[in-house]
Amino acid sequence: MWAALVGALGLAACNKSEPPPAPKAVAPKATAPKAAAPAVNAALQQLAGEVYVYGFPMVLTDATRQVETAETPPNAFRHSDTLPDASTPGAINPNVDFLYSQAWLDLSDEPVILSVPDTKGRYYLISILDAWTNVANSLGARTTGNEARQFALVGPKWKGTLPEGVTEIRSPTELAWLFGRTAVNDKADLKAAARFQDQITVKTLSEHRKPAKRGKKKKDAAAPEKPAAVSIASTAPREAAANMTAAAFFTRFAELLAENPPAKDDAPMLEKIKQLGVEAGKPFDLAKRDELSIRSVEQGVMAARKAILSAAGGSGSADIQHGWRVDRALGRWGTEYGRRAVAAYQGIGVNAPEDAIFLSTYLDSGGRRLDAAKRYVLHFDKGKLPPTDAFWSLSLYTDKKHFFTNPLGRHNRGSNDGLKKNADGSLDLYLQHADPGNDKEANWLPAPKEGGFNVILRIYWPKKEVIDGHWNPPGIKPAS
Repeated sequence: MWAALVGALGLAACNKSEPPPAPKAVAPKATAPKAAAPAVNAALQQLAGEVYVYGFPMVLTDATRQVETAETPPNAFRHSDTLPDASTPGAINPNVDFLYSQAWLDLSDEPVILSVPDTKGRYYLISILDAWTNVANSLGARTTGNEARQFALVGPKWKGTLPEGVTEIRSPTELAWLFGRTAVNDKADLKAAARFQDQITVKTLSEHRKPAKRGKKKKDAAAPEKPAAVSIASTAPREAAANMTAAAFFTRFAELLAENPPAKDDAPMLEKIKQLGVEAGKPFDLAKRDELSIRSVEQGVMAARKAILSAAGGSGSADIQHGWRVDRALGRWGTEYGRRAVAAYQGIGVNAPEDAIFLSTYLDSGGRRLDAAKRYVLHFDKGKLPPTDAFWSLSLYTDKKHFFTNPLGRHNRGSNDGLKKNADGSLDLYLQHADPGNDKEANWLPAPKEGGFNVILRIYWPKKEVIDGHWNPPGIKPAS
């Protein structure tokens, strides 16, 4: 995907760090007409585009934080105790496997203590994302077990002593995002899952050390939010970040750099940031530059933005197997800045591949679009079900990527649903509008009455053969 952005922008390889050549003044000759001024400084335009692509995920993360902390302050959890359904407005490819929890952390002053109760076997996952949208760490059944635990989320510069029994988790940036997922087995399990979810809490270290007060338990105190340098009034942070002017974008990027250091492997890009004139903690005053430089920077940003949006609307770098599309490297981008920027625009808050692999398709095994007027079967041979140490599920959506009303109120089927296997140990899932009959209803995933549809196969805590691509789901075949 970075290669695609390189082609779209005319960018050089990201390890080059030569400064853009200054435009040379040419003295006019008496016998020749005056040379026309160049429209842009191509090297400066390219440089601005590269730095924009590099910094876009962090600026988008900050824009999202500003919108969401307007309702829930930093260093406090916001728990969602309901599952989406066909009436949920605006939900794109919604997920009914989990109740979600989010907390934006400000680690610049002190650590934040995360407390998780004993899960009693319930699967849960808390991803820790840094300011660059990378998955910095994962807590949960796979990594830290199911016992009650306390963790201290600390910033990159913090030094001090933690209370006994608290495990230190160091964030590479001062801004961190906790994205929690609590598994819900079925509708009857929803209330129990919500009770577990409510026991997941965060407190600043100073609040944690205060002696517990007797009487009615109060909600966790939250640290006051620091004033934001850029006001994000829109409730659509993706558009707000993408629509920033070049001057506003690089100014905010410079402010965020002060407390959210880049990774060591980003050293070549830091040279480019310096060449562009972006300094951590200092305003980016584009207006003081000459007209040619201003135009070059602005056009570089416009070209980079257009390339990101164009790539985000395509298939990206996902592998295609039997019609299924999958990206097995989300959350682990390294220096593939283009892929990271496009993934951020498509949706921040991804899982690490060790925690979840999502595969999606709108095609049958013959490469034809799935059509609600037809009947389909997804057949797994004996011993060939999705390899997982947790569970898997298959969800079905309209061509608008929404749930739809159906008689069973059913939107997915999976390993927790008591599916009925065939006599030979294989498994068939029926994707169709009409009820396939009582003997097949347990394995029926209702499709809309008309139009196209798409499905997503989600595999949680996938086994190695899923992560490395040695296992792929079979194609969806028309029913005979």
